Amino acid sequence: MSAGIRVGVHRVHGAVVDAQTRCAHWAGPLDVLAILFPCCGRWYPCHSCHEEHADHPARPWPARVREAQALLCGVCGETSSIDEYLAAGECARCRAGFNPNCLHHHLYFA
Repeated sequence: MSAGIRVGVHRVHGAVVDAQTRCAHWAGPLDVLAILFPCCGRWYPCHSCHEEHADHPARPWPARVREAQALLCGVCGETSSIDEYLAAGECARCRAGFNPNCLHHHLYFA
């Protein structure tokens, strides 16, 4: 099991392969985003990392908490709210682009 990495003040868990939160599952140029999972309060680069390294099933963020600072930019180390992420598809702080074709939003956000 990977011990993860530190990005800013946050520890990102899972199969992380670089300092910008890319992981063994998703390592493209725009895969620079970690997600805070509400079930455990831990940051992971993707749902597969959570599935492989957590001892419980993941659950998505409920729609009523879109203000939660649940996205971590691997480029600048700052967080964004779910609303900011869903509206822009890029970091609200440094404007680094995130993967616009993510097929897994339904696994992260209800």
